[in-house]
Amino acid sequence: MPPPEVGVIVVHARPVPLVREASARLAPTRASDVRARVPGVVLKRLYKEGSMVKEGQLLVQIDTAPYRAQLAAAAANLEQAEAAATNARVTATRNRELSKQQLVSRMQLDDSEAAERSTAAQVSAARAQVQTARINLGYANVTAPISGRAGQMRVLEGALVGQGEATLLTTIEQVDPIYVFFDQPASDFERFMHAQATGAVTVAEGNQAEVRVIRGDGSEHPHVGKLDFSDFSVNPTTGAVAFRGVVPNPDRNLLPGMYVTVRVLAGTLKNGFEVPQQALQRDAQGAYVLVAGPDGTVAAKRVDVVSTVGVNWVVGSGLNDGDQIIVSGLQMARPGAKVNPKAVTGPEGAEPTPAAATPGS
Repeated sequence: MPPPEVGVIVVHARPVPLVREASARLAPTRASDVRARVPGVVLKRLYKEGSMVKEGQLLVQIDTAPYRAQLAAAAANLEQAEAAATNARVTATRNRELSKQQLVSRMQLDDSEAAERSTAAQVSAARAQVQTARINLGYANVTAPISGRAGQMRVLEGALVGQGEATLLTTIEQVDPIYVFFDQPASDFERFMHAQATGAVTVAEGNQAEVRVIRGDGSEHPHVGKLDFSDFSVNPTTGAVAFRGVVPNPDRNLLPGMYVTVRVLAGTLKNGFEVPQQALQRDAQGAYVLVAGPDGTVAAKRVDVVSTVGVNWVVGSGLNDGDQIIVSGLQMARPGAKVNPKAVTGPEGAEPTPAAATPGS
C-alpha cells in the first residue's frame, strides 16, 4: 500500500508577540465624595445629574441666611474690638508721654499698656471669627472638588444636612482616562522573567506594554492604553500578581465597575513558532505535534506552548525552523510510519494576523 497522504505546513521561527488575556474591572482614575461641610437646609441643586462638571463649579446651594448673620455679627464684634483697641492705644500713648514728665504713676502706665495689649489680642480673635464665619458662608455654596462626571443627588431639596456628620451629597468620578485592574498568575510572571533572563523573550517594560480592552459584547475599545502599575507581591489567596492599566476613554463608553476582558502585549518571543490548533495534541506527558521528515517518516516532537495568537498556538521550543507539521490526516499518521506530505494551501495552513492571546497550559 502507498503511504497515506497527509496535509502539512512548514513553520519558521520568527518574533511572535506574547499577548496575555485576563478578566478585568474598570475603576475611575479619580473619585471624590461631595459632602455638606456645614449644617443647613438644601435650597437648590445646580447641576444635572450624570453630567460633566468642572472643578470649582457650583453644585448645591445650602441656605446661607444664618451664615450671613454670623458673618455680620463677627464683623460687628471686630469693629467693637478695633474701637476698644484704638482707645487703649491712645490712652497708653498719652500715659507714656506723661510718665516721662512724672505726671502719672508707674502703675497707671502699666495698666494702660496691659489694656493696649489685651485689646490688640481681642482684635486678632475677632478677625479670626470673621474669617471663620466667611469660610462657613463659603461652604454653604458646595462646589466640585475635581472635574468629572457627577452622580445622582443623594438628598432632596429642602432636606436638612450636616447635622452631626458631613452628609454625602453626590460623587464625582473622572473616567477619562480610566483604570483597568486585572491579575496574572505568579507562575506566568516568573516564567516571563526567567525567559527574559535567558534572552528568549523581550518583555515590555513599564508604559511600553500595550493594554487593549474588550467589551462584554466582544467589541474592542478603539483606544489603546498602557500598563501603569504592577504589584511587587503575590496575593497568597489567589497566587496572582495585581496589575493596573490606564486607558483613554474620551467618549466615556467605559464605565467604572464594568467587567471587561483585557489583552496586554507582555513582550515578544524572539524565536517562536505559530502552530494551528488542530495540529497540537496532548497526552499524559504534555503537548506534542507530529512532524513529517524529509523522507516522509513521522516523528512526534514535544513542544512548549507559551500562548496563543489568533487561532494558532505559540510554541517556544521543541521545533526546528522548516519543520513540516502535520495538520490534516492525523488519524493516518503514526510515529515511525511513512506518509506522503502535501502542503496545505487552504485555511488550515494560513497564518492569521495576531489578534488575541491567552496563556497556554
